[in-house]
Amino acid sequence: MVTKMYLLCNKKKIELELCTTFRQRLIGFMFQKKTITTGKIFPKCNSIHTFFMFQKIDVIVTDKNNKILVLYPSLRPNRIIFPQKNGYYIYELPLGICKYYHIGDCFLIEDK
Repeated sequence: MVTKMYLLCNKKKIELELCTTFRQRLIGFMFQKKTITTGKIFPKCNSIHTFFMFQKIDVIVTDKNNKILVLYPSLRPNRIIFPQKNGYYIYELPLGICKYYHIGDCFLIEDK
């Protein structure tokens, strides 16, 4: 089952997929050649890698309350984000999203 949510960013809604199954968490955006226009949420996650990805993404790490802890704008393929203290959610997002946020901001997420 795919759970869709939306991130409200710069007066736009960016579709997010909640990745909870082993397969969803394993694959993420790996092997995707089309330009990334949606995002993925990885709950109970504080580290990721970008191996087998073909394009850059923006990555944001938040705590349980969606307060931003770390921003990784334009994260290139074949990189590792090591575990982040108090990290609970990792958001893999299209390029350019990080410029609208700062450390300490909170995300606004809708489920419709």
